[in-house]
Amino acid sequence: MLELDRITKIFPAGAARLRVLDDVSLSLPPGGRMVIMGPSGSGKSTLLSIVGGLEPPTSGRVTLDGVDPHAGGAAARAAFRNRRVGFVFQDHQLLDGCTALDNVLLPALATGTVPLDLVARGTRLLERVGLGPRLAHPPAMLSGGERQRVAVARALLLSPRLILADEPTGQLDSHTAAEITRLLVDLIEESGGMLMMVTHDPAVAAVVGGVRQLHDGRLEP
Repeated sequence: MLELDRITKIFPAGAARLRVLDDVSLSLPPGGRMVIMGPSGSGKSTLLSIVGGLEPPTSGRVTLDGVDPHAGGAAARAAFRNRRVGFVFQDHQLLDGCTALDNVLLPALATGTVPLDLVARGTRLLERVGLGPRLAHPPAMLSGGERQRVAVARALLLSPRLILADEPTGQLDSHTAAEITRLLVDLIEESGGMLMMVTHDPAVAAVVGGVRQLHDGRLEP
């Protein structure tokens, strides 16, 4: 289970302080899905960063299956992100000099050599997202939708408990956005993981379900 208990985030802003998140609490059960919507600057991406261990909260606590990513040092946070969380961003963040398969295998490279079973899993994931014939293609030879499919496969490689998706379809046309979203939801359902997504697109939100609104740093009931 994912649990956030009274998360607050304050950034310095000159002589003042900017409260980006204000006492945010929520829970997401195993297999659960949640969409965070709200205007630009409402704290949505900051919330995902805190949940994923990228940014510490000013106060409050986040736990995933009882583990607080912010309780340990940098190495513990990196291990938490690598093993427990998969990220899908608006900018797919693929490496141009690598093939589609190499990009999918990047999370495994962080732990050293890539075992053959993970190579096989990466191949199966690319086949599952419709890119079996494109394993050896670099990102420059893929369309925007195909690159985002690679990013989805990469996020799922290590079977993380939680997928965090920050505007993953923001650069795609509506038809491709719907396809990618349905594919992401289907793959997460198959693995039994959890999904938290930030989006501005009501159609994408409708596919995922579980919509919550974030306004001025506060999460509406």
